[in-house]
Amino acid sequence: MQKRFKINVNGHAYDVVVEEVTDDAGGLYPDHETMRGAAPLLSQVAGVSSTPTTAGQTASGQTGAAPRAAAAPGDVVSPLAGVVHSIDVALGSEVTPGARVATLEAKKTKTMVAAGISGRVQAIAVSAGDAVEAGQCLLTIA
Repeated sequence: MQKRFKINVNGHAYDVVVEEVTDDAGGLYPDHETMRGAAPLLSQVAGVSSTPTTAGQTASGQTGAAPRAAAAPGDVVSPLAGVVHSIDVALGSEVTPGARVATLEAKKTKTMVAAGISGRVQAIAVSAGDAVEAGQCLLTIA
């Protein structure tokens, strides 16, 4: 069962749809493949608007902010909102699936971010100390 709510976080109004979750947590935590395209997927699955609205507006009425681009193949995206603690690879490094490429910190907990594919690090989009959102590209592997 879904319910629609309007919430206000730090002065930004958001329209959200909340779905009741049963005891089965199988679909609650996405796998790595799902997280590659988390930015567009987040709004489809969770019903959360990724663009803040001003009081009295809905997400569909928002005209000022451009939507975030979808993650490209090879992009390693942040699984959560937090702060980049470290980037654990260098530009041009060879990585294999499961290799740690970054560490994020949120709520005083560090989370390892692993490569999903093998290849060479082509671009690093963030630095230690940067705040990131869930689904934001951290680096690109090709």
